[in-house]
Amino acid sequence: MAFFMKNWEKYLYSILRIVVGFLFLWHGSMKLFGFPPEAGGGAMPMGLLIIGGIVEFFGGLFIMLGLFTHISAFLSSGQMAVAYWMFHANMGLLPVINHGELSVLYCFVLLYIASRGSGIWGLDNLIFKSSKENK
Repeated sequence: MAFFMKNWEKYLYSILRIVVGFLFLWHGSMKLFGFPPEAGGGAMPMGLLIIGGIVEFFGGLFIMLGLFTHISAFLSSGQMAVAYWMFHANMGLLPVINHGELSVLYCFVLLYIASRGSGIWGLDNLIFKSSKENK
């Protein structure tokens, strides 16, 4: 039954990449610029706040644009794994208990994006003229 979606696969993947990058960059924007204001955010050491903000903001921006997508998504995925184990896992192993669902989802979706690249609507294709990215 999934055959009817096959023609849309490469477009939907690019939309997924754009939306994930867009959502991810706002997490970094909150950490770096305080915008939008975070409601009830937990305390985090300043060094981790800055590093996390940089990875999230610029990683999200690059992922959204499809620029340096493999490395940006890989680094962002790693950051989400670290975030889960540092800030959530100590409150219980299951993400539904420790409120780490978002970190886990970002980790694995970003890992998938890292493995697949920018797709058809990415700047990587324009800059690096890669035809294999379009598959």
